[in-house]
Amino acid sequence: MSRLLKKFWGRVRQLSGDDAYERYLQHYMAHHDLKAEGEVEAPLTKEAFFKEWQDKKWTGIKRCC
Repeated sequence: MSRLLKKFWGRVRQLSGDDAYERYLQHYMAHHDLKAEGEVEAPLTKEAFFKEWQDKKWTGIKRCC
């Protein structure tokens, strides 16, 4: 039962966008290359990530006509 509930809750978080930052971090670690010096460029903080997400969502014209 617990496994089913965790799976359900994970799906709810995915559909609502609540897990967006965790998915961003997973993508970042999997796909972003090392810099020339061998250091990984730091990913966005949680606050910066959501600020960028909101700016993209609410900037510009958002209407059909």
